[in-house]
Amino acid sequence: MGGDYRGITALVTGASKGLGRAYALELARRGARVILLARSEQGLRRLAEEIRQRHGGPLPEVIVVDLTAPEAPERCLEELRRRGLTVDLLINNAGAGSAGPFLDRPLTPQLRSVELNVGGLLGLTHGIGREMAARGSGGIINVSSTAGFQPMPYQASYAATKAFVLSFTEALAEELRGTDVRVMAAHPGAIATGFFDGTSATIGPAADSPETIASQTLDDYARGRRASYPGRCVNRMLTWPVRLLPRTVVTRGTGAFNRRLRLHQVVDIT
Repeated sequence: MGGDYRGITALVTGASKGLGRAYALELARRGARVILLARSEQGLRRLAEEIRQRHGGPLPEVIVVDLTAPEAPERCLEELRRRGLTVDLLINNAGAGSAGPFLDRPLTPQLRSVELNVGGLLGLTHGIGREMAARGSGGIINVSSTAGFQPMPYQASYAATKAFVLSFTEALAEELRGTDVRVMAAHPGAIATGFFDGTSATIGPAADSPETIASQTLDDYARGRRASYPGRCVNRMLTWPVRLLPRTVVTRGTGAFNRRLRLHQVVDIT
């Protein structure tokens, strides 16, 4: 596949805003046919119209589904079949997380983040991945995070879900090595999105733009890489020492860092 992605049909989850929106726009710019999936129909419709106005051609397909629901991946697969759509590239981007002391934060949003970050990703990868394997072509990009390389106090459940994505994606990539179905994990650092909206936590000024992350991820996939570290070089460098140091040291260090960011004091904004 060339870097322009012409002739590719790509499904992007969490496409209505943030990084998912940036992936969809960048794929369309590079010539891909884009399928937009999220739970916000209004946001998806606006994005679909924006893509058509920028690049012409038919209106991108829109699939409205909440991937936190257990039946959501199967509903998505049924909708793809009903419309006669074949996915060449699946980008499992949809994700959510919370910040703050685990026991002090509401449980329901944290359970939903596990259902989305793990369950939704797993379900779509299994269903669409099986179809790719059967026809002998396709690719999957799972969006993990540098947060997945170590435990993170005050982002405990979020980092744990991204550790799952990291481990799962590496294992699946090895299972499919030697086939024409490729799997890549993307590990961005902080991104300038509304990730912490609704809470007192904020994204720091050193965060990368969604556009930069999307462009570099797609460049790395086109180069045939199994892992992408889009964004600032320091993001990748910070994953090296945590693989060598004792986990107790790493956990205490990340806890101290998050306390400096005042994540131990996060509250909801009403």
